Amino acid sequence: MNTTNFALRHIGPREEDQKLMLKAIGVESLDQLIFETLPDGIRLKKPLELDEPMSEYEYLTHIHELSKLNKTYKTYIGLGYHPTILPPVIQRNILENPGWYTAYTPYQAEIAQGRLEALLNFQTMVSDLTGMELANASLLDESTAAAEAMSLLFAVRERDQKKNDVNKFFVSENILPQTLSLLQTRSTPIGVELVVGNEESFDFSSEYFGAILQYPGKNGQVTDIKSFIEKANKAQIKVAVAADILSLVMLEAPGKFGADVVVGTTQRFGIPMGYGGPHAAYFATKEIYKRDIPGRIIGVTKDVNGNRALRMALQTREQHIKRDKATSNICTAQVLLAVMAGMYAVYHGPKGLGFIANKIHNTASAISKSLEKLGFKQTNTSFFDTLSIQADASKIKTLAEKNEVNFFYPDANTVTISINETTNLKDANQIVAIFAEAAGKETTKITSLSEENNISKNIQRTSEFLTLDIFNSHHSETELMRYIKKLERKDLSLNHSMISLGSCTMKLNAAAEMLPLSYANWGSIHPFVPIEQAQGYQTVLKELEDQLTEITGFAATSLQPNSGAQGEYAGLMVIKAYHESRGEHHRNICLIPSSAHGTNPASAVMAGMKVVVTKSTDTGNIDVEDLRQKAELHKDNLSCIMVTYPSTHGVYESAIMEITQIIHDNGGQVYMDGANMNAQVGLTNPGKIGADVCHLNLHKTFAIPHGGGGPGVGPICVAKQLAPFLPGNPIIKTGGEQAITAISSAPFGSALVCLISYAYIKMLGTEGLTQSTKIAILNANYIKQRLQGQFDTLYSGERGRAAHEMIVDCRPFKANGIEVSDIAKRLMDYGFHAPTVSFPVAGTLMIEPTESESKAEMDRFCDAMISIKKEIDLATKDDENNVLKNAPHTLEMLTASEWLMPYSRETAAFPLDYIRDNKFWPSVRRVDDAYGDRNLICTCAPIEEYMDA
Repeated sequence: MNTTNFALRHIGPREEDQKLMLKAIGVESLDQLIFETLPDGIRLKKPLELDEPMSEYEYLTHIHELSKLNKTYKTYIGLGYHPTILPPVIQRNILENPGWYTAYTPYQAEIAQGRLEALLNFQTMVSDLTGMELANASLLDESTAAAEAMSLLFAVRERDQKKNDVNKFFVSENILPQTLSLLQTRSTPIGVELVVGNEESFDFSSEYFGAILQYPGKNGQVTDIKSFIEKANKAQIKVAVAADILSLVMLEAPGKFGADVVVGTTQRFGIPMGYGGPHAAYFATKEIYKRDIPGRIIGVTKDVNGNRALRMALQTREQHIKRDKATSNICTAQVLLAVMAGMYAVYHGPKGLGFIANKIHNTASAISKSLEKLGFKQTNTSFFDTLSIQADASKIKTLAEKNEVNFFYPDANTVTISINETTNLKDANQIVAIFAEAAGKETTKITSLSEENNISKNIQRTSEFLTLDIFNSHHSETELMRYIKKLERKDLSLNHSMISLGSCTMKLNAAAEMLPLSYANWGSIHPFVPIEQAQGYQTVLKELEDQLTEITGFAATSLQPNSGAQGEYAGLMVIKAYHESRGEHHRNICLIPSSAHGTNPASAVMAGMKVVVTKSTDTGNIDVEDLRQKAELHKDNLSCIMVTYPSTHGVYESAIMEITQIIHDNGGQVYMDGANMNAQVGLTNPGKIGADVCHLNLHKTFAIPHGGGGPGVGPICVAKQLAPFLPGNPIIKTGGEQAITAISSAPFGSALVCLISYAYIKMLGTEGLTQSTKIAILNANYIKQRLQGQFDTLYSGERGRAAHEMIVDCRPFKANGIEVSDIAKRLMDYGFHAPTVSFPVAGTLMIEPTESESKAEMDRFCDAMISIKKEIDLATKDDENNVLKNAPHTLEMLTASEWLMPYSRETAAFPLDYIRDNKFWPSVRRVDDAYGDRNLICTCAPIEEYMDA
């Protein structure tokens, strides 16, 4: 065995296993299987042109050398990004721990109680600091959260405002520049008119439905949001506040002043800057808006025994239910980062956060005094951490960079300095010395920090926060380490067993791909440093763009979108800009097959398009004739089609090139959803098929881990005609010559985790990537064959083959009183996470093993499914007291002195022999979703409150 070949480590089945699997499914070779699976017309005629693959050792040496090209200056740029101190206990036990980063979104609550508790801590922390009643479990970044706030406030306008089409939204000129850019992107398609101005001179006219303030403002001034909100409330203008979460330790919570929504980022809570992300944004609002809040909410409920349990509540994938009526397309959170930020608050507690915030503020105050002594004017009269200095910006910049220091320079005569958690006395004196040199004066030395408060009295914090035990109990490393481990043991992740989720591609996240995320030279780079200071990042990101462009067969790539849904939106906005550049503003019809992912119609509506649904045939494919009729009917206004390939039903539709041609013939563009790209890489590509733009899920196909529900990365790759419109950024130049405004906060989105996909492609190379695709198809067809006769596969290709995933039909089991959810819960007793439940077809399971799973693991999964089928056969509609209806079975249940079930404890807990060797115990029994939604509790609370509910 070639121990330097990464593909051998990434791909699960050994060569001898592959032969057995091929024999089982009745083909002579892997190439024969691929021939029988893919339509010949879409096959690539030549291999991808990528670099020769590196070994893990070679790659780690390579990425270490590249990291040295990043200049780790002391950075005081601010604008929503700050150097932080990540406690090593959180770094080692969460960020670097596959028990946390390989978990899936907690749709199966019974085996995700640890993550759910960590997210409940996060929500509680946000609610406490913002003074709001309800917070979600994180959003993609601060700018996205602000845009979602605008959309929510637009959706919940007063009846008279809707009747009179009140559509103006006031934006304070103190807003972060990247947030303004994203508000501009998101406002126009939904009919909102942005008005940017000075909040002190705002007239609170009835023409406005809402407003957003920055707290503190972009240059550091803390304005009197209290009086603004009071006046706005009287005028029926709802107010969103974008707040620095660490400043809220010292500034009064916006919720106390009557704010309707509070948003921001939790990056300051120990998360590395990572050249822009990933970071968990927060979104907090009033409980009356609970049905309108975007993203995911974690709520408290009970299980069938009445024990406290957690699960995702209310908005869970609401766009799948509402589709084109959804107000948001968000289906990704930033779970891993939210868990880390929440643990930062648990570890430090209110007193620790108070110490950190006060130290930052006192350091800023001391620097301000010293600079004023040198003759500089500091213009912020009320500030938390950021000073605004009147000075010759060019002169200061030259001296600062000579001393390896970065400030921010809003204009030629202003320098802003944002102090952070890492700033010590030596750093403070270095800052003062730079200005002293610029003034040609002797520097003044700061020797100690005195307690000062340069925040206006009427907005100083008086309300308590983080008073619950969870934030006051784990302040030693031993205690926090054990708490993290306790939660980890409640979660089933990829480090325990296969997670065969259709459409979600839960593959190996190799250690060599993950290790560089902890390197300081990658983590400590601010997204707005001068490009020449980030040459390591620029090299990696440019090459990753080129790799993805080659793999997709397109002309250009943008890495900015930081989730799949955001990639969808970005792709549609680029199509929209293309049509408008040709004077075809009227093209607004988006055709979407009925089988499409729920975010597709939601994204189209957000982009200002009108959705027209096309039919599917009985075999699950797009009805080509229905599509043709609708494309021709709407040819004068056709904007695009949104299509997934292979289809959401797990089939390579042979008519795909005919479909793309129909759209082009009628003046439209083809958007391809990249959810199933793991079945294309190296064999075919969107460019070959005839698409014009696709988004890729780097957290699926290209090995970024799911992190329990995020981070995600959803770059878009585009054909030549769309390249000029790729998204830009107001501070760092990105995108095309006619770039649309920002799609996410940072110029290159979640740049830090892009290192993972770069590594994946670098170490696999052309042959390894192509082989991975082939083995993904082999593994799916092997499972299909093994389950044949027990479970019917709902759809397959023309030669009877599945693609990289397939749908098994569980609807016939209703005759035995068994629902698909019962199978999902019973799989937990066998040590497995369920495949995708009831999507895209109700009553089914969609199974995708990926290329990383071994034959032995797939056999265990198939043995479990076949054993469950035997249990189904024994069930009857009249007797619901059976092993499936009672699943999952907990340790508490199995060890109770009384056992009243009509089956044995052994049958409940150890139905197959392999389970004894590696038993995973669900920590709660089946949760009651309806009870939790009726009694909505989304923050931590004393146990007595749950008992009273």
